[in-house]
Amino acid sequence: MIALGCDSAGFALMKEIKGHLSRKGVEYKDFGTFSEDSVDYPLYAEKVATAVLSGEADKGILVCGSGIGISIAANRFVGIRCALVHDVFSAKSTRDHNDSNVLALGGWVVGKGHALEIVDTWLATPFSHEERHQRRIDMIDSQVKGE
Repeated sequence: MIALGCDSAGFALMKEIKGHLSRKGVEYKDFGTFSEDSVDYPLYAEKVATAVLSGEADKGILVCGSGIGISIAANRFVGIRCALVHDVFSAKSTRDHNDSNVLALGGWVVGKGHALEIVDTWLATPFSHEERHQRRIDMIDSQVKGE
């Protein structure tokens, strides 16, 4: 299951993503927002991060205007590896190399068609489990935990 969250600036793109996931038969849970009324993106980053960390969701997708703020907010949660992605190469790389568990997109930055291609690539790409990539993830995790 994919946890979804956005702010008002990401609402239109998230609506497109939800339709796309539904057409593909991908299960998701929408944590909001549910309109274009102004809201604070950290609230939705927290909901998605919590769902991923608890195991309620396998992965998460977040959208705000630039993708920057919501990705920073999500990355404040230990265990979240949220990648802000604006191209297909990065979508593939962040799963293959970094085992990202949350994807962030900028609704003002990427067009609908390109965003859906990014989502498809990100969801379809497995983590490589190569030793060098796992070692780097472990290093990041130990830095975050202060080890």
